[in-house]
Amino acid sequence: MSAQTDPLYPGMTLEAADRDSHDAAEPVIFGFWIFLMSDLLLFAVLFATYAAMSTHGQADAPGPRELFELGSIFIETMLLLGSTFTFGMASLAMKYDQGAGAVVFWMVVTGLLGAGFLGFEISDFYQFAVIEGAPPQASGFLSSFYALVATHGLHVASALVWMVVMFVQIAVFGLSREVKLRIMRLALFWHMLDVVWVGIFTFVFLFGVVQ
Repeated sequence: MSAQTDPLYPGMTLEAADRDSHDAAEPVIFGFWIFLMSDLLLFAVLFATYAAMSTHGQADAPGPRELFELGSIFIETMLLLGSTFTFGMASLAMKYDQGAGAVVFWMVVTGLLGAGFLGFEISDFYQFAVIEGAPPQASGFLSSFYALVATHGLHVASALVWMVVMFVQIAVFGLSREVKLRIMRLALFWHMLDVVWVGIFTFVFLFGVVQ
């Protein structure tokens, strides 16, 4: 590919089936990458706060080894990893012009997996806060834990709302250029949340149980 046709951003391109949308995507997706970097700064601050509080802020409340059950967390991780694969399939269906039906199908599967992830996460929060007697206010560790994991969960919930909006727009406008660009941005956002969750799973849950 020549330098003139190289995209300005890393990620999926639409050049194979829709050159006009591919050209329009370059500045839009590049700008969205900048937004994602700013969002990752928020998670970096939350990770740093958790790192400090998990060591020095446990007080008399339960700690990671007493609270975390990796069975449920593993299921959540598999759901989210599966959802990033299915969103990748939706992106490929759009890239190779396989039709709105294929794109919607894979996005619906992605949404169901994301909803399942949120369901397990809410169940875990209830288990921790109510049954185990470890609400956010019990210690600095718990406050930072809930802040980090719940912020990620809120991002997933907002992505699911965004996905529903995209279903409506696909039904009304079809896979127009604007709709494709919005789906591409949603896909980047979704994959970013998957990467953040891998960090949470490793740094918070695995390290917490081992320590």
